[in-house]
Amino acid sequence: MRRFCVMNAARRRFLVMLVTMALPSCSSDGNFTLFGYTTKPNYDCAIRTIRVPIFKNDTMRQGLEFELTKAVVREIEAKTPYKIISGEGHADTELSGTITMMNKNVILRTPLNEIRSAETVMVVTVQWKDLRTGEYLTRPNKGPGSLPPDAPPGAAALPPPPVIITSTADWAPELGESMATGQQRNINRLATQIVSMMEKPW
Repeated sequence: MRRFCVMNAARRRFLVMLVTMALPSCSSDGNFTLFGYTTKPNYDCAIRTIRVPIFKNDTMRQGLEFELTKAVVREIEAKTPYKIISGEGHADTELSGTITMMNKNVILRTPLNEIRSAETVMVVTVQWKDLRTGEYLTRPNKGPGSLPPDAPPGAAALPPPPVIITSTADWAPELGESMATGQQRNINRLATQIVSMMEKPW
């Protein structure tokens, strides 16, 4: 009987210790952390609003800038806590970008010299700026910018170089797909990558 009581006491201590270790730790912001997992949001909650001007388009294919801007706005609204501010309204941050390249490459042709498989390649440069502080939030170049070596005293800092994002999408005419199919896939992938770039680093 004594051995049974000792075993029960040891089990109770072990269970109390196990429960204490398993209890999540609560931080001052109300989020929980358990075994390395956390309920903290992936995005900076100090930012509430964002302005997304229509992307610039340096390619010969007109209209891509409107489609990409619309896809980025849709992705921000779906996956982030940020509210989109339109026009010249006051916003905490601004996300701007330029489509620098849109190419079509033929991968495979049929014996009749028709396109069997092709791909479209789209390149975009992006910058995300905090309008309250002037800081560029775009990673990996987060920071206020830099001065050239021969800059005169009091010169304004140059913005960091934009982040370059590339997307490649295949399309097959034999399956009823066209170049527009590849372009839309590129636009959707780029919008996803741009919004993922806005997450806080781990």
